[in-house]
Amino acid sequence: MAEQLRLMHVHAHPDDESSKGAASTAKFVAEGVDVHVATCTGGERGSILNPGFNHPGIVDNPELIGQIRREEMDLAREILGIKQDWLGFIDSGWPEGDPKPPLPEGCFAVVPLEEAAEPLVRLIRSFKPHVLTTYDENGGYPHPDHIKCHEISVYAFDAAADPDKYPDAGEPWRVSKLYYHLSWSYPRMKAIDDEMTKHGLENPYAERLKDWVVKDEDLKRLTTRVQCAEYFHVRDQALLAHATQIDPHGFWFAIPHEVQEAAWPTEDFQLVKSFVDSSIPEDDLFAGLR
Repeated sequence: MAEQLRLMHVHAHPDDESSKGAASTAKFVAEGVDVHVATCTGGERGSILNPGFNHPGIVDNPELIGQIRREEMDLAREILGIKQDWLGFIDSGWPEGDPKPPLPEGCFAVVPLEEAAEPLVRLIRSFKPHVLTTYDENGGYPHPDHIKCHEISVYAFDAAADPDKYPDAGEPWRVSKLYYHLSWSYPRMKAIDDEMTKHGLENPYAERLKDWVVKDEDLKRLTTRVQCAEYFHVRDQALLAHATQIDPHGFWFAIPHEVQEAAWPTEDFQLVKSFVDSSIPEDDLFAGLR
């Protein structure tokens, strides 16, 4: 393929682009790939997860978090070297309680599917990505916005190519490949645990690993491993840009880089749909397109 390759990631909130696949994003950008992130919501209902975060006025004006998270996204975008657009939906928040309360009126997760997918279809037809990534059917974890992000991404992947869908949203475009992000897999966590033990280090994920229920269908998901260890530091910088969400002394940075690089030097994906010839396993999201 002679034209510049284009990759689109669809994420639920600002910071998701840095916590899922950011090292491979940085690798592709360095290779000359045009990378575009679509962010579904502004993260307006997110909590401040970094205990060291301090911002004048945030206590008296909690609604300020939406503005701050946009500023954090601006910084992460520059670090990763990507383009980015907001789809314009309102964060649904994380419902707590038993039973869980109804989701807020008008939030992203309650917008009807065809309405919620329209701005993404429009963006796909404008940017014309060759590859699109998103979350699996569980949202990676079951946040209502992550599940909705999965739903609109899968729907828009097909709808963007259909001239009968959204006729006023631009010329149809068929994306060649659709992937799901795979962040926390058992093989990856076990490899890291083995490497930490080898170095005499305490694994902060040991309890999680011990309680992990290994399912055959989950083990079969991994189709594509992108070698990107040399960009782990860029991923970390992008994460730290989201200062409201990321504790610099927290679990994101608990595993030394040398352990990560030795144990699992890739970021991982599941190929879900493809209109090009490529064989599994892959080591490139653009296998069959280059």
